[in-house]
Order: sequence, then structure tokens, then C-alpha cells
Amino acid sequence: MNIVTPLPLGPRSPDDRVSFDRQELSVILTLYGRMVAAGEWRDYGISTLRDIAVFAVFRRTAEVPLYRIEKRPKLRARQGMYALVGADGLVMKRGHDLRAVLRDLERRLIRPVE
Repeated sequence: MNIVTPLPLGPRSPDDRVSFDRQELSVILTLYGRMVAAGEWRDYGISTLRDIAVFAVFRRTAEVPLYRIEKRPKLRARQGMYALVGADGLVMKRGHDLRAVLRDLERRLIRPVE
């Protein structure tokens, strides 16, 4: 008879989780601050899981996120570990450089003056 120890469902320690580092958060929060000032975004949420870190942006607190900025280190060598996902769940942009991935959102700030 073999005794098998069950594996925990979640990460064993906070070190096992994927998270955004200080530079990545600085880039994201700079964009977030500008979008809040423009009146486009109002709230955000951060999730750190075993395989993915997510920065979700909301127009209102009770809604589904408008955008999710995801970091998946396992995709670093393939498509790039950063992804911008829309409200419908489709990946809008993926890449190796976070600033390049977020550039599409920055363009939305630039509007013609009437």
C-alpha cells in the first residue's frame, strides 16, 4: 500500500506566484493614471496566480474588466509573456515588451480636438 500526499490546489508559497515587478507596475500605473484623468477608467484589480499575473481595468466596479494586462512567463520564449486582452476575451496584442503591448491603449488617449 502506497501513501500519496495530496498536492495543494493553490500555490504553496507567495514565491510560487507570478507577479508584476516594480518597473512593470510603474508602466501600467502610469497609463492607468492618465486614463483615470481622462475619465476612461475608474477601478482596477490585481491577481497573482501560479502561472499568470493579471492587472484588470474596470470602467465601473461592478462590471467585467474592460481590459486585462496579463503576464505569462511560460510564453516568454514563444509569443511573448505580455498580453492585452479585451472585454470579450480576445487577445488584442501580445509581445515581449510591455510598453509595446500597451501602446494601443495609449493611442486611445490621443483624440482630435474639436
